[in-house]
Amino acid sequence: MKSGVAAATVTGLLASSALASPTSAHFGWTGSESMNKHTSAPFGYTAGSEQSIANLKSKIKNVVWILLENRSFDNILGGIHGRGLDNPTNNGDYCIPQNLSQPNGQQWCTSLKDFDSVVNDPDHSVTGNNFEFFGQFSPNNNAISNGSLKETQQGFVEKQMISYPHITAETAAKQVMGYYSEDEIPVMVNLVDEFVTFNYWFSCVPGPTNPNRLCAVSGTSDGHGYNDDSFLTSGVDINSIFQEATSKNISWLNYDGTNGAFLPDSLFFNWTAENAKSSVVPIENFFQDAYLGQLPQLSYLNPSCCGLNTNSMHPSGNVSYGEVFVKQIYEALRNGPQWEESLLLLTYDETGGFFDHIPAPAAVRPDSKTYTETAVDGQNYTLYFDRYGGRMPTFLISPYTLPAYVEDYGVNPTNGQAEPYSATSVLKTLGYLWDLEDFTPRVSNSPSFDHLIGPWPEWKSPQLAVPHTF
Repeated sequence: MKSGVAAATVTGLLASSALASPTSAHFGWTGSESMNKHTSAPFGYTAGSEQSIANLKSKIKNVVWILLENRSFDNILGGIHGRGLDNPTNNGDYCIPQNLSQPNGQQWCTSLKDFDSVVNDPDHSVTGNNFEFFGQFSPNNNAISNGSLKETQQGFVEKQMISYPHITAETAAKQVMGYYSEDEIPVMVNLVDEFVTFNYWFSCVPGPTNPNRLCAVSGTSDGHGYNDDSFLTSGVDINSIFQEATSKNISWLNYDGTNGAFLPDSLFFNWTAENAKSSVVPIENFFQDAYLGQLPQLSYLNPSCCGLNTNSMHPSGNVSYGEVFVKQIYEALRNGPQWEESLLLLTYDETGGFFDHIPAPAAVRPDSKTYTETAVDGQNYTLYFDRYGGRMPTFLISPYTLPAYVEDYGVNPTNGQAEPYSATSVLKTLGYLWDLEDFTPRVSNSPSFDHLIGPWPEWKSPQLAVPHTF
């Protein structure tokens, strides 16, 4: 199956043929430093301000939210030229060692790829991410917190070889270090050119799918660090956007494309199973509801997953089918009567073990829960949920967004400091839109994106490109 924050500084890794040695300038998050890229105000609004929230409420009546599967920013958008994207094509390819014990030995670099489906699903467990980020399965949490241990992003190839010892190093590198050309992902390129792309949007948890999906809709993974059985049995008993929306008379539907392979995200919760099962409907209903102008205030879409001929872009699925799915959803919305009052948010749940050159920063703990995992080498590691997972592509799509706009960092609403975006930014923004209380301290410290919705519509509704055939 699917598998306290201070002001931040991420100046990026050197744009050269190899990753630079880690320094605090590259990976540190310290209160005395300022981010080199701040959020601008494309319409003059301050995020979370009275004026910005009033504008959001007057323009957006319907939110459509899609979480695709398991892809990093550099993996999906790494081959798009220019446009302000922080990626290998614009910075210069990044190289990492085949074996971390031989840092000056064989190197493998980011490069163009042509895999519609990645046969060997990269490791995206908590300890797998640890090895990919830090080069060790059980990094010292105190050292991470005090800045003496930095993420180097150099363990991806070696971890893929550990997971799949029968493949060659070249194959492993192509699988986890590759990125797509513009011709291979024309729908994504269109979205970059026509709407808002986030440069620095990170997953909630440095771990697998379901904890990240849970965090996206509840503001915490509730101590879950792997895809345990509670996700299969509606065994989660915390609040969610679905329960909260119901309490505020906000209409919602979970359009379910899982085809019975597993539960859709709203049915993680026992509350939904007991009180709102009728709000889970087939994904096909989305198209008729969009056409008829009958979409609820919140449409939450689960794509299919995870093998061949599924459309979530899961590594073992098809990137091309994912592009078809995105195009279908967008075209249905933009051709329906609710388009001019809609906001479509397209993101991913986590990075799936694919390389990204930007380290995952520290994050506010959502609660006091922890998760302990035994790695493949027998070491135990305890995650305190005090740092983000990897960086993922995310798009804000609406008639009220500027075309070809790239958003960098947001602003933490509790301290005014620069802060990366995450799925909890959606909960923060929906809170402003519908007058909801913050679910967790993580949500309270998450930047909102209400300021990216303008006071007048661009009235654009471009048709997206035909997806590439691999």
